[in-house]
Amino acid sequence: MSSYQVIAPASGHVPIVLSVPHCGTAFPDELKSEFNQKLASAPDDTDWFVHRLYDFAPAMGITLMHAVYSRWVIDLNRDPNDKPLYTDGRIITALCPTTTFFGEPIYGDKRKIVEETEVKRRIQAYYHPYHAKLHELLNRLKKEFGKVLLWDCHSIRQQVPTIQKEKFPDLILGDADGTSASPGLIETAIKNLEGKGYSVSHNYPFKGGYITRFFGKPSDDQHALQLEMSKVNYMDDAEKKYDELRANRMRRVLMKTLEDLAEQVSK
Repeated sequence: MSSYQVIAPASGHVPIVLSVPHCGTAFPDELKSEFNQKLASAPDDTDWFVHRLYDFAPAMGITLMHAVYSRWVIDLNRDPNDKPLYTDGRIITALCPTTTFFGEPIYGDKRKIVEETEVKRRIQAYYHPYHAKLHELLNRLKKEFGKVLLWDCHSIRQQVPTIQKEKFPDLILGDADGTSASPGLIETAIKNLEGKGYSVSHNYPFKGGYITRFFGKPSDDQHALQLEMSKVNYMDDAEKKYDELRANRMRRVLMKTLEDLAEQVSK
């Protein structure tokens, strides 16, 4: 089974690619038995239903790519050399994590690390294919349009004390402190997200993960933005089930944001 799925635009296309690296819930056959089976039946650190939330995108001419395997197999939004993204004391799960964000062991044997040889195998088997495909999609659109935008889609529990004690804002736009996208695209995104009844933060407490930082090269006309959102914006209060009313409200904001970004990046 491939580590990703790509949903091509229904008709026509614009120079935007959506990446959803943390929505996967599957486990490769060769690894299934190694995980705590109760936890693996519903891996808690999943960005639940985010690919469903954005499933309107192909009808807008936007390419949608999402992960198939759980981030517990390998985290597609981490540095392949396992360099930490943040150094402010928050919990940092590894490229091949062994605990949840709450510190709970995810393997049946409660291992502390994944052996280096196994990490390298997973990079080749699952990590590189996702990133290579994303690179291909971006290059194809940039060649046609002259520039391209990557929108990296994420969600998180409203509160994760191991990252910060307070509840997260509803929406957090990350652009690696202004280095992963042009000022104009950043301004357009913020303008569309603000004033819609959601609390909005910019680069705090998340400024974009490895995908945003690596693929965002505005000097080369390749831009990248990450949107993190609290799950209660499209799920129920328990953050277990997809909530159609909340999701549809959020989808309207996302559609208008991506519509304006598509118009700008297509010029």
